[in-house]
Amino acid sequence: MSDPVLILTDQPSSTEEQVIGSGLDDFNLLKAGYRDWRAVAALARDPQTNEPLGGMIGRTSYGLLFIEQVFLPGTLRGQDIGSRLLRMMEDEGGRRGCKSAVLYTITFQAPGFYERHGWTEFGRVACDPPGTARVFMTKPLPSTSEI
Repeated sequence: MSDPVLILTDQPSSTEEQVIGSGLDDFNLLKAGYRDWRAVAALARDPQTNEPLGGMIGRTSYGLLFIEQVFLPGTLRGQDIGSRLLRMMEDEGGRRGCKSAVLYTITFQAPGFYERHGWTEFGRVACDPPGTARVFMTKPLPSTSEI
Protein backbone atom coordinates (compact mmCIF):
# COMPACT_ATOMS: atom_id res chain seq x y z
CA MET A 1 0.00 0.00 0.00
CA SER A 2 1.29 3.46 -0.81
CA ASP A 3 1.38 6.21 1.79
CA PRO A 4 -2.04 7.64 2.66
CA VAL A 5 -2.96 11.19 1.70
CA LEU A 6 -2.96 13.35 4.84
CA ILE A 7 -5.32 16.30 5.07
CA LEU A 8 -6.41 18.80 7.68
CA THR A 9 -10.03 19.94 7.78
CA ASP A 10 -12.43 21.81 9.99
CA GLN A 11 -15.37 19.89 8.52
CA PRO A 12 -14.90 16.14 8.84
CA SER A 13 -17.67 14.22 7.12
CA SER A 14 -19.99 11.91 9.03
CA THR A 15 -18.24 9.00 7.28
CA GLU A 16 -14.84 10.21 8.50
CA GLU A 17 -16.14 10.62 12.05
CA GLN A 18 -17.67 7.13 11.84
CA VAL A 19 -14.40 5.54 10.66
CA ILE A 20 -12.40 7.17 13.47
CA GLY A 21 -15.02 6.53 16.16
CA SER A 22 -15.59 2.91 15.16
CA GLY A 23 -11.87 2.28 14.87
CA LEU A 24 -11.28 3.63 18.37
CA ASP A 25 -14.23 1.66 19.75
CA ASP A 26 -12.89 -1.54 18.19
CA PHE A 27 -9.37 -0.90 19.53
CA ASN A 28 -10.74 -0.24 23.04
CA LEU A 29 -12.85 -3.39 22.86
CA LEU A 30 -9.78 -5.40 21.90
CA LYS A 31 -7.77 -3.97 24.81
CA ALA A 32 -10.47 -3.75 27.52
CA GLY A 33 -12.63 -6.69 26.51
CA TYR A 34 -15.84 -4.66 26.53
CA ARG A 35 -17.31 -1.42 25.24
CA ASP A 36 -19.50 0.78 27.40
CA TRP A 37 -19.59 4.31 25.89
CA ARG A 38 -23.00 5.92 26.52
CA ALA A 39 -24.21 9.46 26.02
CA VAL A 40 -25.86 11.31 28.90
CA ALA A 41 -27.55 14.71 29.08
CA ALA A 42 -29.34 16.69 31.77
CA LEU A 43 -31.55 19.25 30.08
CA ALA A 44 -33.56 22.34 30.97
CA ARG A 45 -36.61 22.73 28.73
CA ASP A 46 -39.20 25.45 28.34
CA PRO A 47 -42.33 24.37 30.27
CA GLN A 48 -44.72 25.61 27.57
CA THR A 49 -42.93 24.64 24.34
CA ASN A 50 -40.67 21.82 25.58
CA GLU A 51 -37.87 23.48 23.56
CA PRO A 52 -34.36 23.08 25.02
CA LEU A 53 -33.06 26.09 26.96
CA GLY A 54 -29.73 24.66 28.11
CA GLY A 55 -28.20 21.90 30.12
CA MET A 56 -25.25 19.53 30.25
CA ILE A 57 -24.06 16.99 27.69
CA GLY A 58 -21.54 14.24 28.32
CA ARG A 59 -20.81 10.56 28.24
CA THR A 60 -19.82 7.68 30.44
CA SER A 61 -17.05 5.29 29.53
CA TYR A 62 -14.70 2.91 31.37
CA GLY A 63 -15.71 4.08 34.82
CA LEU A 64 -15.64 7.82 34.13
CA LEU A 65 -18.35 10.41 33.65
CA PHE A 66 -17.18 13.09 31.20
CA ILE A 67 -19.12 16.35 31.27
CA GLU A 68 -18.31 17.86 27.91
CA GLN A 69 -20.59 20.86 27.36
CA VAL A 70 -22.54 23.04 29.79
CA PHE A 71 -24.72 26.04 29.05
CA LEU A 72 -27.50 27.87 30.85
CA PRO A 73 -28.82 31.22 29.62
CA GLY A 74 -28.42 34.12 32.02
CA THR A 75 -32.14 34.05 32.82
CA LEU A 76 -31.75 30.59 34.39
CA ARG A 77 -28.58 31.23 36.40
CA GLY A 78 -28.67 31.78 40.15
CA GLN A 79 -31.82 29.67 40.62
CA ASP A 80 -30.17 26.33 41.62
CA ILE A 81 -30.92 24.91 38.16
CA GLY A 82 -27.24 24.38 37.34
CA SER A 83 -26.72 22.64 40.69
CA ARG A 84 -29.68 20.36 40.07
CA LEU A 85 -28.50 19.50 36.55
CA LEU A 86 -24.99 18.77 37.83
CA ARG A 87 -26.37 16.50 40.54
CA MET A 88 -28.46 14.66 37.92
CA MET A 89 -25.32 14.03 35.86
CA GLU A 90 -23.28 12.92 38.87
CA ASP A 91 -26.04 10.60 40.10
CA GLU A 92 -26.43 9.02 36.67
CA GLY A 93 -22.68 8.50 36.46
CA GLY A 94 -22.83 6.68 39.80
CA ARG A 95 -25.77 4.54 38.64
CA ARG A 96 -23.73 3.58 35.58
CA GLY A 97 -20.85 2.45 37.78
CA CYS A 98 -18.56 5.45 37.26
CA LYS A 99 -16.02 5.98 40.03
CA SER A 100 -15.11 9.55 39.04
CA ALA A 101 -16.17 12.46 36.89
CA VAL A 102 -14.04 14.77 34.75
CA LEU A 103 -14.69 18.11 33.05
CA TYR A 104 -12.92 21.21 31.97
CA THR A 105 -14.01 24.79 32.14
CA ILE A 106 -12.35 28.14 31.48
CA THR A 107 -11.32 30.59 34.17
CA PHE A 108 -13.98 33.07 32.98
CA GLN A 109 -16.68 30.40 33.00
CA ALA A 110 -17.46 28.45 36.16
CA PRO A 111 -14.58 26.87 38.11
CA GLY A 112 -15.97 28.32 41.37
CA PHE A 113 -19.37 26.75 40.70
CA TYR A 114 -17.82 23.29 40.39
CA GLU A 115 -15.57 23.81 43.44
CA ARG A 116 -18.67 24.63 45.52
CA HIS A 117 -20.03 21.24 44.45
CA GLY A 118 -16.99 19.24 45.55
CA TRP A 119 -14.95 19.27 42.34
CA THR A 120 -11.18 19.77 42.56
CA GLU A 121 -8.76 21.18 40.03
CA PHE A 122 -6.11 18.77 38.77
CA GLY A 123 -4.63 20.80 35.95
CA ARG A 124 -4.56 24.18 34.26
CA VAL A 125 -3.40 25.16 30.78
CA ALA A 126 -3.06 28.77 29.64
CA CYS A 127 -5.24 29.71 26.67
CA ASP A 128 -6.62 32.77 24.92
CA PRO A 129 -7.65 35.42 25.60
CA PRO A 130 -4.43 36.30 27.46
CA GLY A 131 -4.68 35.74 31.20
CA THR A 132 -7.20 32.90 30.97
CA ALA A 133 -6.75 29.16 31.32
CA ARG A 134 -8.55 25.88 30.78
CA VAL A 135 -9.20 24.39 34.21
CA PHE A 136 -9.41 20.59 34.39
CA MET A 137 -11.47 19.27 37.29
CA THR A 138 -12.48 15.95 38.80
CA LYS A 139 -14.77 14.58 41.47
CA PRO A 140 -15.19 11.10 42.95
CA LEU A 141 -18.71 9.77 42.46
CA PRO A 142 -20.79 7.85 44.99
CA SER A 143 -21.51 4.23 44.23
CA THR A 144 -25.06 3.27 43.20
CA SER A 145 -25.81 2.16 46.76
CA GLU A 146 -24.93 5.64 48.07
CA ILE A 147 -27.31 7.50 45.71
